Amino acid sequence: QEQLVESGGGLVQPGGSLRLSCAGSGSIFSDSGMGWYRQTPPKQRELVASITRSGITNYPDFVKGRFTISRDTAKNTVYLQMNSLKPEDTGNYYCKLFGSGRWGQGTQVTVSS
Repeated sequence: QEQLVESGGGLVQPGGSLRLSCAGSGSIFSDSGMGWYRQTPPKQRELVASITRSGITNYPDFVKGRFTISRDTAKNTVYLQMNSLKPEDTGNYYCKLFGSGRWGQGTQVTVSS
């Protein structure tokens, strides 16, 4: 069974940067697309970045130009580089394997001065 573990969250000032990691327990990234999501209750979970099996990336307008998703299949890890962070970026960030529907447990990001 796949296991995904997010890390890299924390407290950062507006305009700052964070790099999130999502590590898999096995070789699970070579044949599945991946996505990063965030949720700030009671708001619904929303997609912030995705990457296909072939490496094509996609972003919603509210993060485009600020967030970058990437992967290292040799390390079974997907990353989310977040720059120019805003207070509204605050939330719990989750990674997901599209092929299996598996979710990680999340990592908290707080953007506050």
